[in-house]
This record gives sequence, C-alpha cells and structure tokens, in this order.
Amino acid sequence: MAVADRHGLPVSVCVESATPHEVKLATSTLVQTIVPEAPENLIGDTAYDSDKLDAELRQYGIELIAPHRIRNVMRVVFNCAMRWGIVDLGANPLTLVRIKGISRRLSEPRILTAKEIHALIAALHTEPYRTMVVTALCTGLRCSELFALKWLDFDWEGLAMLVRRAIVHGVVGEVKTTYSQSGLPLDPALAEILFSWKRASQFQEEGDWVFASPHKAGDLPLRSTAVLEDHVKPAALSAGLGSGVGWHTFRHTYSSTLRQLGVDVKVQQELLRHADIRTTMNVYTQAVSEQKRAAHSRVVRVVLPCGENVA
Repeated sequence: MAVADRHGLPVSVCVESATPHEVKLATSTLVQTIVPEAPENLIGDTAYDSDKLDAELRQYGIELIAPHRIRNVMRVVFNCAMRWGIVDLGANPLTLVRIKGISRRLSEPRILTAKEIHALIAALHTEPYRTMVVTALCTGLRCSELFALKWLDFDWEGLAMLVRRAIVHGVVGEVKTTYSQSGLPLDPALAEILFSWKRASQFQEEGDWVFASPHKAGDLPLRSTAVLEDHVKPAALSAGLGSGVGWHTFRHTYSSTLRQLGVDVKVQQELLRHADIRTTMNVYTQAVSEQKRAAHSRVVRVVLPCGENVA
C-alpha cells in the first residue's frame, strides 16, 4: 500500500500483505511516513469506512475523510433533526444523494424464490456443500463468516451460534463490524442438519472448522471460491437458475425473505448484524432474543418446508 499527497508524490509505503482487509494496512502504512510530518487528512473510499480506523488515526492527529462516511454523517444529522422536530418528518433527503462509483449498483442482486431455493437444495447431492448452502440461506451469514465457523461457535443446548471471525483467501481476521459479532438463534431443524454434518465429518473437535478442508488436513476450511465454482454454480445451472448465483445471493435472499415475512425492521437489522439500516430511523429499542428466534425460524420454514432434513 502507498499513500500519496495531492500532487501524487509518495508520503508513505508499506509492503505487508493486505489480506484479509485492506483497511488494516492504513495505520501501519501511515506510521512509516517518508516525509517530516504525517498528513493531516487521509482520503479514502468505502474500504476505509471504519470507526476503528478513524479512532486509530486520530491518535496520530490524522482525520479520516471518506465520501461514504460524510454522507452517512449527514444522513444521521437529518434523522436527528426529524426526531427532534427541527425539520418536518419525511423522507431523508440524503437517500437521494449518489456518490459516483460507490452508491450505484451495476446490477440488481439476485434473489431466489422459495421454489428456486428448494430446486437448488435438491440439486446439491453431496456434503458438506448442501449443508453450507442451507446454512447460508437460513442465517444470512456472509461468505467469509460461513467458512470461518468452528464447532465451538455452537451452543447446541441453547440453540444459538456465535459469529466470531471471518476468513478471506485463507487468512483469518475479524468480522466486518462489532455488530457482526452478535449471537444468532439456531432453529432446531437447522441445528439437526449441522449436527448431522458434524457426526459425518472427520473433523469433529470443538476447535475444528465446520467446513474443514481434508486436503489441508483440517488446518484450514474449504475455499469459498472453489466451492462456488465446483459445486454451487453447477447445481444452480442444473436447477435452471442460471449462472448468476453466488454466495451473496443467499444473504440477499435471506434479507428479502425477512421483509416478505413482515419481520420487524429492528429484528431484521440484528439478524443481518448490520451496524445501520439506512431506510429506517434507528429509534427502536433492542430486539429481544425471542423475536429474533421466531423470525429466524420463519425463514427456516421457508427454506426447509415441513421441517425437511437435508442431511
């Protein structure tokens, strides 16, 4: 990573690996400046939209400036103004702001219908690939979180799971935000599917990866890209779903299913573990676990009708 000034001249350089998260290199790069003084501001894109990085840079007297963060701050300001009655209650004008290269989707995300979900699961004939997809569809886990699960993350008696880490390109790191580390409810039907895979897996110890790679002697999980290309995409084609199905398809489908089921917006936020819901003012009290568990089970009923066990 290199940091340059407004004239394009280098300020600091770091040659460490940028995986799994580029944002983690920013501080170590800036403390190795090759000029007499550190810069007053760091301007970056959405990759640097991090409260933790912001706090770290402030210790060095550096202010983080990112277009995405500025828009978020102004959005919160307008939300507060509406809540306090300073401006009329209505749509937040910041929802109309678009940042070139950041805000616009190049294509609409693929969302699977219940019929398509069942067709895809039926086309996945081998394990653990079937269990992977079912878990992703039932929990909305990010791909990096799904593959980083270990058996010690599950509370089988309490029917709950913890998302504690992420893995990208074989490198284990932290999850995206503090909210991402929240515990999730585990429906009995999904718990049975996962526990059935545990019984069948050769890697059953608490510290083992749930989806451990036998080619790596269980030291690392399977690679998400290889699983997608070798198993998920062929199954999607076989099920007539086309080639546009990817890991994030399952998270989008989960989110869409929650909305279609009329789940409370705060419960949606906590199940998806988002730090913020941009379309709604965040003025709700914290959702109780019973609400989250009920919403999670409703999604599982959609993915697994009549409590079907896919193991």
